[in-house]
Amino acid sequence: VRRCLWRQCARRVHGERLRWPTSGPRHRGAGTAKMSASLVRATVRAVSKRKLQPTRAALTLTPSAVNKIKQLLKDKPEHVGVKVGVRTRGCNGLSYTLEYTKTKGDSDEEVIQDGVRVFIEKKAQLTLLGTEMDYVEDKLSSEFVFNNPNIKGTCGCGESFNI
Repeated sequence: VRRCLWRQCARRVHGERLRWPTSGPRHRGAGTAKMSASLVRATVRAVSKRKLQPTRAALTLTPSAVNKIKQLLKDKPEHVGVKVGVRTRGCNGLSYTLEYTKTKGDSDEEVIQDGVRVFIEKKAQLTLLGTEMDYVEDKLSSEFVFNNPNIKGTCGCGESFNI
């Protein structure tokens, strides 16, 4: 049973309770952000195993994600695209990061779709295989959502995952 608690994050694995380390920031969104809040928030969803269609790209974008990235980059002409990375964080292990980027890194994989350039850091390439990146807006929030068929579990808040 995995659950995210308000004051502490705990994970039960084979009956053992593992506590989140007590040092460092504990609240959602803690840490420094390098860009606007509208691009920082990303949610991860574990989707059922589906038959993947052969594609050359590790990541596919929905039309709403393409439109939002175009809109964000229009205000930042010095940047050529966004970079997707992964880092250890949250209740369940990993979380995606999004940053504006001016150049392609040596080991980055480049995905070009409908005129939008998305760069994937080397560390994140295997975790993103077959993933669909979507942009969802509702009355209270707007966020990029990664629909990833490879995820084994997610945190209750949806910010972190494990593979």
